[in-house]
Amino acid sequence: MPILIKNASFLRGQDLILVERGAIQISDDGIITRVGTDRDLSPIDSESSVFDAEGLLLLPGLINAHTHIGDSIAKDITLDPDLSSTVDPIVGIKRKVLSKTDPIHLEAFMRYTVVSMLKNGIVAFADFREGGLDGVKLLRRAVSGLKIKPLVLGRKEKYYNPPYRQSNSDIDTVESSVDSSAIPRDVFDLLDVSDGLGLSGTNENTDRSLTEYSKAIRNYNNTSSLGTRRLLAIHTAESQETTALSIRKFGLTEVERAIKFLRPDLVVHMTQATDKDITAIATNKIGVVVCPRSNGLLGCGVPRIVDMIKKGCIVGLGTDNVMLNSPDLFKEMDYIWKASRAANIHQISARDILKMATVNGAEILHLNSGCIECGRSADLLFIDKRHIDLYPIHDPYASIVQRASQSSIMGMMINGEFVTVIS
Repeated sequence: MPILIKNASFLRGQDLILVERGAIQISDDGIITRVGTDRDLSPIDSESSVFDAEGLLLLPGLINAHTHIGDSIAKDITLDPDLSSTVDPIVGIKRKVLSKTDPIHLEAFMRYTVVSMLKNGIVAFADFREGGLDGVKLLRRAVSGLKIKPLVLGRKEKYYNPPYRQSNSDIDTVESSVDSSAIPRDVFDLLDVSDGLGLSGTNENTDRSLTEYSKAIRNYNNTSSLGTRRLLAIHTAESQETTALSIRKFGLTEVERAIKFLRPDLVVHMTQATDKDITAIATNKIGVVVCPRSNGLLGCGVPRIVDMIKKGCIVGLGTDNVMLNSPDLFKEMDYIWKASRAANIHQISARDILKMATVNGAEILHLNSGCIECGRSADLLFIDKRHIDLYPIHDPYASIVQRASQSSIMGMMINGEFVTVIS
């Protein structure tokens, strides 16, 4: 049944313009068909169900553009985390834990994390899923029956003789050892059940393997009859160590190698990206997803979001590893708002941060979500304007970024349906 939401305050369109009092018409298939004032939308379809949103502020549903929910079973397993010992794809403690975990337990804990995201207003998330074909299928089972929109980016559990593991090898020797013809065969199987590829990093791959991944996904997108485009994503420039390693071993930064050989749709982190890196990402129209709390905990620094935005990058927001952080974008927004000021980066606005968690995430992930405008899926959060932590709201952007939380959410809608989240 069509729904008319009336008497609502809401943040409209891709610029999140505040409408003090208006209405939103939603079709019976969950698409926003009209947006405006109550007067603009009168008369209404007599068959519409009317929802009175008096006292509520409507936001686009939040989009968590980078997660690793497979490590939900290893929360806070390391007391003094650093990047290499914690999440290195070959020797990190995360890989060891996952390899020893019963898949039934892993599925249950991933589901708990997805429920947590729903309770925190997240309507969609993109996950770098370890474990190859079986890992992707496991996550699909974990989200079964839940209304959230998952984008599962799979990964082959094989690394092509990364040079930093070979003390006596030069790059040419490593390159010649790659059987590039073997990559597309199992990658195509992975793409049949996933939404794309989420690669660990450029340092774990040779130039040739990165090129073959790029060819494989583009060939798949050109020949697939499934009708949906698969994404290609990779971690880049997260730490000084990985950045220095790339320059030392390959003569290029991680970002330069990613653009030259992989041509990804999006990159994750960019915490140690150079000015040249940022310009190149913007020029090539590659999305950026930053994960500030994870970078802070691992001692990797604060991403240069203001510089990225000024140069024309589209920047989204993710919560990264569940073993390090709760999957809570309200906390993520609050952290980057304050950490940027602590790092003397004053120009970033609360509205830009909120766009990172909504509009930009949808654009980067190619989702028909992320903002309140005609033609978009009705993925909405209903915030209590009189919540004890928010009232009185003088600046809705600052209020949401600094003070909103799970407890201020009065309701949630995904694809035009009200969602009840049960643990």
